[in-house]
Amino acid sequence: MFITICVGSSCHLKGSRQIIESLESLIKEHHLEDDIELNGSFCMGECMKGVCVTMNGTLYSLKPDNVEEFFNKEVLGGLR
Repeated sequence: MFITICVGSSCHLKGSRQIIESLESLIKEHHLEDDIELNGSFCMGECMKGVCVTMNGTLYSLKPDNVEEFFNKEVLGGLR
């Protein structure tokens, strides 16, 4: 599974660094380092909604306070 987080200026100001740190922590906590690859990217063009994150080609808009919900629903759900 590939997850790409925008690290462009707008998303950086909206918390992309915190989102990356949260995802890294959740991946380690669930021992999924061999199953999930995190990548960074610059502008994905949907900056208005939140931090742009793509997972296997699907675009999501995240905020630091909804990363765990995203991880549990979309990431863990996608691995099942």
